[in-house]
Amino acid sequence: MNIQINDTPVVAGENETLIEAARRAGFDIPSLCYAKGAAHKSSCMICAVKDCRTGQIIPSCTTLPTEGMRIDTLGDEVVQTRMLSLELLLSDHRADCEAPCTLVCPHGLDVERMLSCYDAGLTEAALRIIAAAFPLPDIKCISCKAPCEKACRRGTIDRAVGIRGIIREICEQGADAATDRREGEAAASGRAGFLSRLGRFTDGEKDRLKASVASPSRCLHCACAGQGGCKLREYAGRMGIKRSRYEAASVSPAMSRQCIGEGMWFEPAKCIRCGLCVYNSANGFTFRSRGFVMQVVLPDENRANIDGSLAELCPTGAIYLDKKKEKVL
Repeated sequence: MNIQINDTPVVAGENETLIEAARRAGFDIPSLCYAKGAAHKSSCMICAVKDCRTGQIIPSCTTLPTEGMRIDTLGDEVVQTRMLSLELLLSDHRADCEAPCTLVCPHGLDVERMLSCYDAGLTEAALRIIAAAFPLPDIKCISCKAPCEKACRRGTIDRAVGIRGIIREICEQGADAATDRREGEAAASGRAGFLSRLGRFTDGEKDRLKASVASPSRCLHCACAGQGGCKLREYAGRMGIKRSRYEAASVSPAMSRQCIGEGMWFEPAKCIRCGLCVYNSANGFTFRSRGFVMQVVLPDENRANIDGSLAELCPTGAIYLDKKKEKVL
């Protein structure tokens, strides 16, 4: 099958979709609802391309080429379609990519990860994270105005986490421990890229979180545990989107997660309903309702049918393997 992609002749293979032919020819086309070798249906329109003969914008992940087809993957109309699709998906994605406390720390202390260690009783690991930001025993936050505590999401529920007091406690407990200072470990990397935001908690969410989060620090641990492989964030960063222009408006409750296997979790508020988990699990995930209120759900009786491969397919970190313990160690 002879076609042209961006005026370059390409021979498409039998039953090869446009996205596969384009990528094989060296043209990068983003996608969220497509994964090579996996069952899928076009839904996200991030892979949009233009058929120059008809003028139509089409999804490249499910469209098979026809003889003589001329495809544009780089034009302004294509880029605008992808941008609009991405921003609409972001408006239905309630999650903090990075914890607000970490983002506002003037010294780049990875506050949320430090608090994760503290809650797990890993004092030396917490101390190493602090040492990556401060030249111990000097702790710059003693005289700080504590923007981390002002930004703390727990403060919108009852009162903020006492971050400075916890830092002093960790340093006192670990005063005799080895504090191998590792330059560059402080986590401020997310500041330059796209930052998804939870938005405001509803009264019901506040009541649920207040009643359910009772860790030693009281931290909500709102940083996304599945951000490592999040294509939604990656593509937003590539397209220069730092904030969605639309208010986050997921129908799913924020920071509600379901254990779906050994160390594997599902957070509905991060789901963009691409369907990859539905189409690639037998008697596993399924759709509920239709239209704007449609949700991806996992009935309790189907949990035994789920395996870790779905975490690799999920493009947004809505399904993820919790590697936080590995991370803090």
